[in-house]
Amino acid sequence: MRTSSSRRGHRTAIAAVAVLATGTALLTGCGGGSDDNASGDGKITLRIGTFGSFGYDNKTGAKLYAEYEKTHPNIKIEESNVADGQKYWDTLKLRLSRNSGLADIQALEVGYIAEATGPAMGDKWVDLGKTGGADLGAFLDWKVKQATTGKGSVIGLGTDIGPMAICYNKDLFAKAKLPTDRTEVAKLWAGDWAKFLEAGKTYQKSAPAGTSFHDSASGLFNAVVSSQPIQYANTQGELDYENSPGVKKAWETAVSAAQSGLTAKLRQFDEKGTWNAAFKNSKFATVACPSWMTGIIKDQAGAGNQGKWDIAAPPVAGNWGGAFLAVPKAGKHTKEAAELAAWLTAPAQHAKVFGVNGNIPSSKDTLTSSVVQDAKLPYFGDTPVGKIYSEAAAGITPAPISRWDGQVKTFITDNGILDIEQRGTAPDKAWQNVKKLIDDKIDQ
Repeated sequence: MRTSSSRRGHRTAIAAVAVLATGTALLTGCGGGSDDNASGDGKITLRIGTFGSFGYDNKTGAKLYAEYEKTHPNIKIEESNVADGQKYWDTLKLRLSRNSGLADIQALEVGYIAEATGPAMGDKWVDLGKTGGADLGAFLDWKVKQATTGKGSVIGLGTDIGPMAICYNKDLFAKAKLPTDRTEVAKLWAGDWAKFLEAGKTYQKSAPAGTSFHDSASGLFNAVVSSQPIQYANTQGELDYENSPGVKKAWETAVSAAQSGLTAKLRQFDEKGTWNAAFKNSKFATVACPSWMTGIIKDQAGAGNQGKWDIAAPPVAGNWGGAFLAVPKAGKHTKEAAELAAWLTAPAQHAKVFGVNGNIPSSKDTLTSSVVQDAKLPYFGDTPVGKIYSEAAAGITPAPISRWDGQVKTFITDNGILDIEQRGTAPDKAWQNVKKLIDDKIDQ
């Protein structure tokens, strides 16, 4: 899925204090301890901690929990979801260090998978290659490799991947005298993120009052860097963001968008819900749109905007996001949790989630099946969602990742770009602030 990891605000300098102060609430929000997993009726309660939109739930998702409970009458499933992916990860690390307060299944975002599989954490997870019955051969090979520790344990089963597109509001494009046909829209920026900025400047000339071309400079940074072959790590998997051409390209593009007034100056996934409300109130015309974003648009833009959003090819193909399900060894019901994780990430369930939520599956056969290739999402009308994203997925070559990628991304977006966008901080000063934070907070 899902959420990018660019979710932490200006208070990162006091993040350690914030985690301690909010730890209790977040621990409760993501599932309490495992001592009370057995309910009074003899059923086993399995708790799942997630962030963003995984599409499993019984309300807006594929109702997979209800389906599993029907065939496993001894199991009750409870999902606790947190919007802020960075706080989710910070709290999860705290729990792992204490071996308490963990959900039976914990979702892991790809930006943190290298840290989760590293020496400090790799032994804290159940080996899902040996427990739970998952068919590892069904997954994309690189997805399995990302979740494999140096000792050969597979700690996570792939949920989705994040091939990118650009989602755009057709009504706003029409009012700004831009084309609305997705093929013509894609031509506006084909092959170059600089063309995307030019399209934004054209939009702003005739933009409906109170709207902006793009939602967030931070979101744009994540989209651009996700389309680059070298991101935060070098080819050896070592953090090297300062010398990365991908980071440089993404930073310059995002800063240009912010300083040109092309964005709505929003913080994606903000806790106040301002970004969510802007979807519903049509405050911006485009959003960088990895496949999992379609579920967020559906949920947040709401029924009143159904049919108004469409999807076009991005300037440059890339992969933003994707996640895994992992089972902490500290859980009380690790066998049952591993079996549930294997079922939720099996090809059949991947297809069901895609059909409802648009999350592109990380299983080979599902990705190439007619279920995905020919799929459309009712919210997006006749848009060939499956074709657009499966074609994008076919071109994915994963960039090297380091154990610090997720944290560095958060520092750059929330403590660099957001300062430029919302507070007018000079780019050079913002970059120096980012470097200082990384030097202070990350012990390489």
